[in-house]
Amino acid sequence: YATVTLCSSYMHSHFNHIYMYILPQSLTACLYLFLLLQYNKVYALEEYHHRLNIFTGHKRRIHYHNAGKHTFSMGLNQFSDMSFAEFRKTFLLTEPQNCSATKGSHISSHGPYPGSVDWREKGNYVSPVKYQGHCGSCWTFSTTGCLESVTAIATGKLPLLSEQQLVDCAQDFNNHGCMGGLPSQAFEYVKYNNGLMTEDDYPYMGCIYDGSCNFKPELAAAFVKDVVNITSYDEKGMVDAVARLNAVSFGYEVTDFLHYKDGVYSSTTCKNTTDNVNHAVLAVGYGEKNSTPNWIVKNSWGTNWGMDGNMCGLAACSSCPLPPV
Repeated sequence: YATVTLCSSYMHSHFNHIYMYILPQSLTACLYLFLLLQYNKVYALEEYHHRLNIFTGHKRRIHYHNAGKHTFSMGLNQFSDMSFAEFRKTFLLTEPQNCSATKGSHISSHGPYPGSVDWREKGNYVSPVKYQGHCGSCWTFSTTGCLESVTAIATGKLPLLSEQQLVDCAQDFNNHGCMGGLPSQAFEYVKYNNGLMTEDDYPYMGCIYDGSCNFKPELAAAFVKDVVNITSYDEKGMVDAVARLNAVSFGYEVTDFLHYKDGVYSSTTCKNTTDNVNHAVLAVGYGEKNSTPNWIVKNSWGTNWGMDGNMCGLAACSSCPLPPV
């Protein structure tokens, strides 16, 4: 009762001009109201009740998950009033991608490898976490994140590269803008297209564009000499690449991790095949957490998701570019 009263008082004093019609009558409704305010969401009354029902279901599942024995915990976030079908349509690859790295070209060394690696701590080699918005363009952020890291390691300067150029221009390499693509194919585009522009010169708009490609070769800031794919499920090959070379793009199947908060993500429902890839991210390191080996992963869902936009988890389908230096 005290929590609901506090919530009601707060709402009346700060936001009654917008939300008087949904004064909370329960703790769950109060929590949802705070979520709406935090993420600047406004709904008509009927839509609000629909979203509240979805939020209530997610909150219940999060509670049950966190009460059990799992390697990771869940928490409420900006996706907590979306059904998984909506989430998948909006933020993931519309159709599962067939990973082009089934048989890779990466040749591993014989080690030994450090027990842990984190390129974020090695220097200015990893750009800040970005937000892809309502567009299935995760593959572009995985691509730019990797190429930014590769370029920084090679030149000493960390560029912020254009995801929108890939959304607009990489269709001839079997990519589909906001409907999906793969980093390995995006690297091929950059290689044969002679470069990728910066974010400042070609800013990110997501799906808000007219379909035209506005690439200007004279403004290209990063280039690819060749693309190296790591054979699917070759964990040693990926450890070798991350330990010796740079951050690595990879893809896998997202199922229940939209509410990931911290810990080592694992899933019993993740399909173990390369033709079910529906999300692309960036491995910026690896290590061990609570005696469980894991990858350190940079996502593209903003800093309010996971551990400031990052996670610990497992990998499957990976590739990385070689810089022309």
